[in-house]
Amino acid sequence: MDPFADTLRRLREAFSSGRTRPAEFRAAQLKALRRFLQENKQLLQEALVQDLHKSVFEADLSELILCQNEVDLALRNLPTWMKDEPVTKNLLMQLDSAFIRKEPFGLVLIIAPWNYPVNLTLVPLVGALAAGNCVVLKPSELSKGTEKVLAEVLPQYLDQSCFAVVLGGPQETRQLLEHKFDYIFFTGNPRVGRIVMAAAAKHLTPVTLELGGKNPCYVDDDCDPQTVANRVAWFRYFNSGQTCVAPDYVLCSPDTQERLLPALQSAITRFYGEDPQSSPSLGRIISEKHFQRLRGLLGCGRVAIGGQSDESERYIAPTVLVDVRETEPVMQEEIFGPILPIVNVRSLEEAIEFINRREKPLALYAFSNSNQVTVAWEDITASSPSTPSLTTAPFCSPPWAWRSSMNFTTRPTLISSSR
Repeated sequence: MDPFADTLRRLREAFSSGRTRPAEFRAAQLKALRRFLQENKQLLQEALVQDLHKSVFEADLSELILCQNEVDLALRNLPTWMKDEPVTKNLLMQLDSAFIRKEPFGLVLIIAPWNYPVNLTLVPLVGALAAGNCVVLKPSELSKGTEKVLAEVLPQYLDQSCFAVVLGGPQETRQLLEHKFDYIFFTGNPRVGRIVMAAAAKHLTPVTLELGGKNPCYVDDDCDPQTVANRVAWFRYFNSGQTCVAPDYVLCSPDTQERLLPALQSAITRFYGEDPQSSPSLGRIISEKHFQRLRGLLGCGRVAIGGQSDESERYIAPTVLVDVRETEPVMQEEIFGPILPIVNVRSLEEAIEFINRREKPLALYAFSNSNQVTVAWEDITASSPSTPSLTTAPFCSPPWAWRSSMNFTTRPTLISSSR
């Protein structure tokens, strides 16, 4: 028996009835989501402590405040987003009235990750609700505390004829993907992304895939090592390294490495104290499986800083590896943990060549006081250099969930998706 059939049928019937289309309904759902965030703030904070050992400050900064801001943004801009847009007419259309009308896709599936289980679940939901879609929300089964809150509490705030939370692991997700959706939004790793895209292709369903990648960090010889270390350490070890746009490895000369190592040790001590394991600011690894994978990576190269681990707490110390070879496992996969390898290069050209022969990174960080160096990165690599900060995270604004229709008073409607 299909456990999802009745739910999906109910949501499709609601969308077909036109219930989600009026601006008043969309605004009401967004305001209800805002109330959920406000009234259950402590509950969500406690869930994040349970799942990832996130401090209240970190939970607010990287999860709750961002969701609240996204809701406020959607409410402010909803009337503008819903307006028809006039378009330039060519010779054949001079007697027509031409404009772009934005319409909801229909039934949207959002598959969320575990590393920012509130933020990366609710921010896409804001876009889907603002665009007038019905939504199936699939939180990650690994972040069990947050999953429970989203499954038990969130439906009390939203219209359950147009919204549903479904639970389960990989088997249930595969079964869910056998159904036809009008749009799928997935955040996660490339391996699962391929599964999602293959399932969507069977129904020609449009997809947004927000995937991870190995993000290089180049440090030029002319940089102040402590400034670099403070910024890299903060973003690498934030959320215990479980961030898709965190610096994944450092490229620098041997001389710069020698100056950077004590600076990194100083930054780690400043942020997490002499005993990082007892620091309330350092998170934990999400699951036993991920802990064991990361502990295996500690055997790559040589541990220069950190390296300690505690299986009972799923704790891995902020770690820096040196003498790392390109062929080792830590350089073959996205680390997604508090481990930072340093790879030596002899020149800027060698660093660029090293990056360009690998898969395109999701983000690139370059530290230099030379404009020529930063211009070289912009011109040659697939990513643009930036300074590590939360503003580098790839948030998806609401219009991904809208469909644009080119309307003519005397011609058929032409449909094209827009993001």
